[in-house]
Amino acid sequence: MNQFDVLGVTNRILTGIRHLCSAAFCAAPFAAGAQEPVADSTSDSARRIAPVTITATRQRVTLLSSPLAVTVIDQTELENRKGYSLDEVLHAVPGVFAQSRYGTSDIRLVIRGFGARGAGDRSNAGTSRGVRVLIDGIPETEPDGRTSFDLVDLAAARRVEVVRSNASALYGNAAGGVLDIITLAPTDRQFAGVSQMSGSFGLMRTVFDAGAKVGDGSVNATFTNTTQDGWRAHSSARRSLFNSAYEANPSETTTARLFLSLANDLFHIPGPLTQAEAEVTPRAANATYAARDERRYNRVGRIGVTLDHDVAANSSLSAMLFFNPKVLQRSERGTFRDFNRYHLGGNAVFRAESQLGSSIRGSTIVGADAAHQDGTILFYGLTAAGTRDTSLRDNKAEGATNTGLFAQQGILVGERVKLELGARYDDIKYNYRNMIRPQINAAKSFQRLTPKIGVSFLATPTQSFYANLGGGVEAPAGNETDPAGTFGQDTVVAINPLLDAIRSTTYEIGTKHFIDVSRTYLQSVSYDAALYRTEVRNEIIPYRGGRFYFTAGKVRREGVELGTCVNGAGGFALSGSLTWSRNRYMEYVIDSVHYGVAGATANYAGNDVAGVPDFFYGLSLAHDVSIGLPLAVRLDARGIGDYFVDDANTVLVPGYQTLDLTLALRPVGMGTAARLSGFVTVSNLFDRRFIGSAFTNPDIVNGAPVAFEPGMPRSVVVSFSISRGKN
Repeated sequence: MNQFDVLGVTNRILTGIRHLCSAAFCAAPFAAGAQEPVADSTSDSARRIAPVTITATRQRVTLLSSPLAVTVIDQTELENRKGYSLDEVLHAVPGVFAQSRYGTSDIRLVIRGFGARGAGDRSNAGTSRGVRVLIDGIPETEPDGRTSFDLVDLAAARRVEVVRSNASALYGNAAGGVLDIITLAPTDRQFAGVSQMSGSFGLMRTVFDAGAKVGDGSVNATFTNTTQDGWRAHSSARRSLFNSAYEANPSETTTARLFLSLANDLFHIPGPLTQAEAEVTPRAANATYAARDERRYNRVGRIGVTLDHDVAANSSLSAMLFFNPKVLQRSERGTFRDFNRYHLGGNAVFRAESQLGSSIRGSTIVGADAAHQDGTILFYGLTAAGTRDTSLRDNKAEGATNTGLFAQQGILVGERVKLELGARYDDIKYNYRNMIRPQINAAKSFQRLTPKIGVSFLATPTQSFYANLGGGVEAPAGNETDPAGTFGQDTVVAINPLLDAIRSTTYEIGTKHFIDVSRTYLQSVSYDAALYRTEVRNEIIPYRGGRFYFTAGKVRREGVELGTCVNGAGGFALSGSLTWSRNRYMEYVIDSVHYGVAGATANYAGNDVAGVPDFFYGLSLAHDVSIGLPLAVRLDARGIGDYFVDDANTVLVPGYQTLDLTLALRPVGMGTAARLSGFVTVSNLFDRRFIGSAFTNPDIVNGAPVAFEPGMPRSVVVSFSISRGKN
């Protein structure tokens, strides 16, 4: 289906929604909430609204008071999902383009165009770029900007906060925003649960979940074990993951938390196909990938400690320390690679509130972050069976350190206007050493100051308008700074001298609104909308499937993000997201497309940015259909427009639409304190063929681009859960 067909379908969807509510079709559901009502408000609806607070902005604030585009995915939205990868819930967030490459945890994550280069050849499998990912506030993103998803599982998530606005002034290396996954679930009771899931293509998944009150604190833990054969050849995967969190209150003014996570993750990579292969034999694997048994085997752990202390009535101090050991193995590009890495770091943040005048209050945040990752990589030959042979080909170490200082001053004028001024200074250092050829050792650093200014206006107790202007920074990731072994390049220097940090400036305006309808059928409507424009310098572009990287002089991204959530009586709920964007190369001259022709160049100014669709949407409709049992049905629709995956705009990925159907059994008593629940989901209900992901600037083999990763056909998942003591 082409983009115009998709737009036609969307127009029909929007027409239907307009019959349901008076609100426009706006941003993804952020739950029925707003910031606390203004002091002189007498509105009945304002008194009924519980404020929704967020913490991904490095302070606890209400959703409406933040001058950023933020979406909250709560526990209700996380339930009745397979839970293996984040793309299952992120399709409901406007501006976020998430795809499961093979149905495993290897997802492609793009926010407002940032992260598009993270999907590609073997070095990019299982990782993302440009988006800062946190678990309980502890960074999963490495100092060089890469993020792997080994420790991410929705079964352990209680809440997900997504900051879509440029967040570099708060976090550094986060021009694409922030994703914070909260697993901690403080409880005042003992609970336990087990669920068993099975599905098409050999999917088997077991989840154990438990928690208890311990003294003045609480502890909870989740264990998941997932195996699947995979629908494509050479796409089997297995992962065992343990997550635990303990919270204690040593005093009335102090809260301490301890987090422990362990993961054992193995997934095979079927690789890309040509378009003809994807149409005729979509289940086939790329012959080279299969012959080399290309795969990732990651064993990682993480221990983290956080401390929050109220210094005085109007000030507090928080601190965090973490240690993240990693043992990684890869079969890649004809070599077997052993990684032994450690990632450690921490932060300290001071917050204070002050009275600046009779009607002016201030809020100050000052903090520092530090993270360091280092470790050795051993390169061995690859046997014909895809195993490691005994010949050591290379021995090197990759070190990266990220140090940042940040400050933000908020000024609240009356109860309606809030101004935020902030800035961050980052120093990112790379230190690469080669133990066999020390003459190519190299070090490089990137320093950037990123400012931010934002303002929000509370027009009513339940609607705010906001605007922000900010700078962004994104340093090259490790595999981008280290040239690949093509044409002897890796014997020249250990760090790519052509790459600089990506610099961006974002302009954004938006609104957030909650409408308390309180009528016979409809109860509430919430929506938000955002309009943005981002100017990017030094956009990093992968070539030849990610073997090496160049930079585009200037890129412009601009877009509109809309979404809504409608809640009604009888368990009726409708939510949706719609994103339209325009992503163009403004200045981009390159010579790499003309091998063997000295001095030849190509000018791609005016072309679409590779790998980013201009249009995509998500729509979810749920309703109770109790017929003797408390059942609910949900329809999830998703649509994506056509997009190019090469800078020349000659390789087109066709758009597609899919529909998932879920029938859920809400918890029912079993004669004791235990409760039974479950669901059946049919994904891709109409068995549509589509391309689930594609390589950016792919290899051309025998005149055909090898770029296409076919999406999953129709599949069925059945899950049953038994719990005791849960709310």
